[in-house]
Amino acid sequence: MTQAAEAVRISMWSGPRIISTAMMRSFSSRPECRVVDEPFYAYYLSKTDLLHPMREEVIASQPTDWGIVANQLNAPLPEGSSLYIKHMTQHMLDEVDLKVFVAHRNVFLIRDPKRVIASYAAKWDRISTDDIGIKRQTEVFEEIRKLTGSPSPVVEAEDILKNPEAALKKLCAALDLEWRTEMLSWPKGRHPEDGVWADHWYASVEASTGFAPYQEREVTLSTEQSELLEEQLPYYEKLRRYKI
Repeated sequence: MTQAAEAVRISMWSGPRIISTAMMRSFSSRPECRVVDEPFYAYYLSKTDLLHPMREEVIASQPTDWGIVANQLNAPLPEGSSLYIKHMTQHMLDEVDLKVFVAHRNVFLIRDPKRVIASYAAKWDRISTDDIGIKRQTEVFEEIRKLTGSPSPVVEAEDILKNPEAALKKLCAALDLEWRTEMLSWPKGRHPEDGVWADHWYASVEASTGFAPYQEREVTLSTEQSELLEEQLPYYEKLRRYKI
């Protein structure tokens, strides 16, 4: 008797402005894969006083109980299918029990925080360590490592943009997934899986049909942003040591 193909859950842990939506697009192009866009965002906003763009629309669009969200993500999947979950690690408030992700194939997506800060500041005038998310990303990485007994793979956005095929092949190998060339492109425009916040954040990715060519750009930060960068660098360097 042929053994049934295993269903796979992939949790991609990112911060903002780190090609996380492009990565979601890439995995959505796999024929067996369904994607979920930031399922804990409404929970996060409902538990904080943060005045994010489209706050009320986001809260109305998803469950605000983290346990309900986790149960939905861990519901049975069809044999041979995969579920790709795009997470913002700052959405994981302290009460969230990360044990619910132990059976997932966890991977962490990072980017030079100098570029994250510059990109985020272009869309939002207030920015903090919590907004950048890499401190919480490092905490989640360490907690999942303790729970699973081994470090999760880490991928760098710049590596993917410089050579998408090579980087994605390496990522698929780390996740024990078959490589699919379909991951290099996707249909232009809004996708049905996109969160309601796409109106504010997704203009660039909606105009794309694949990963944008890497461009080295000079980034200038304000004094306040430079101080914020200094706080983020130790977390970035720690995660970077686990790059695949």
